[in-house]
Amino acid sequence: MSDAGLGMIRWREGTVTALRRAWRGACEIDVTIVARSDDDPATMRALAYPAIVGQPEVGDRVLLNVGALALGLGTGGYALVVALPDRLPADPDAPATRDAGHMVKARYTPLQAIVLGVDEDASPYRENMMRPDDLDGMPVVVADLHSALPAIIAGIRADAPRAKIAYVMTDGGALPAWFSRTLSDLHEHLVGTVTVGQAFGGDLEATNVYGGLLAARHVLAADVVIVAQGPGNLGTGTRWGFSGTAAGEAINAAATLGGHPIGSLRISDADGRDRHQGISHHSLTAYGLVALVAADLVVPDGLPSRLADAVTKALEPLASRHRIVRVPTEGLDAALRALPVKLSTMGRDLDGDYAYFLAAAASGRHAASLLPPR
Repeated sequence: MSDAGLGMIRWREGTVTALRRAWRGACEIDVTIVARSDDDPATMRALAYPAIVGQPEVGDRVLLNVGALALGLGTGGYALVVALPDRLPADPDAPATRDAGHMVKARYTPLQAIVLGVDEDASPYRENMMRPDDLDGMPVVVADLHSALPAIIAGIRADAPRAKIAYVMTDGGALPAWFSRTLSDLHEHLVGTVTVGQAFGGDLEATNVYGGLLAARHVLAADVVIVAQGPGNLGTGTRWGFSGTAAGEAINAAATLGGHPIGSLRISDADGRDRHQGISHHSLTAYGLVALVAADLVVPDGLPSRLADAVTKALEPLASRHRIVRVPTEGLDAALRALPVKLSTMGRDLDGDYAYFLAAAASGRHAASLLPPR
């Protein structure tokens, strides 16, 4: 019998000493740690999802997963609360039947969650989801990183302030939508979030990106949809080893369902890694190799000349399949700076990676240009 999976989680326990910030679906706590190693700090900042583990209180004993934190990976500097073992949350109000849904997310993990799928028999939206299989030409903006979400919204709002925007969150990054403070702060700018695949915690739950897009259109009545993974991105530095390949798959899904796919390009002259300079290899792989159908790939006007030249050259191999669309950027700076959230990608703010956010906003502006007048 293989023991290859042993030791996959670094466990710690401790006591809650303070409650800190809270947002939709999540709360921060400080935990005094029972040390198991000389490297253990006396205290840790931890994140709890009350819908899963219950609401922490000062004095509670907590069990933590600290593995990603110990390795310095992208968990926002948090240990994650696995359980409050001495004060378990109550069972759900619904009886233990399938009448309240039987869609399992984070399947076959110890913390698998059972949710009501938007198209299940018990869903009030079942009929909405049974009839349509077409998006009616709806613009679908696809991005590699979650950090593009607010900038795309800014671009849409700059020209279509009353547009109904939905977010379809794929499962390449964070699984709980609750992890994203950005999403929490932007909820008033969205008609809703659909979490798809293994992701959960949205206003609606869907099995895959196809169901998520249909739910956005025919349940949330969205005019435009943004598709991107949750916070975080798994990457190994190889051509194929990154979770953002799903962006190409989302382009295929949008086209299959009769939507108008738009690719938000990951453009940067601030990232120190060669593979992300100009147009990131993530965008070139997702749109150039994974996407099998035509999409609008948006290039913002006003890029510095050296960066603009690099972008133009990088897009030449993609131009035979996709439509390269150049979008004016007047007014987008003000729209980006007016957002109610702080823009950040890979630790860089708006001015630290301006081209990245400008490109995302330009893709939103292009989507707005495809909407009928209101």
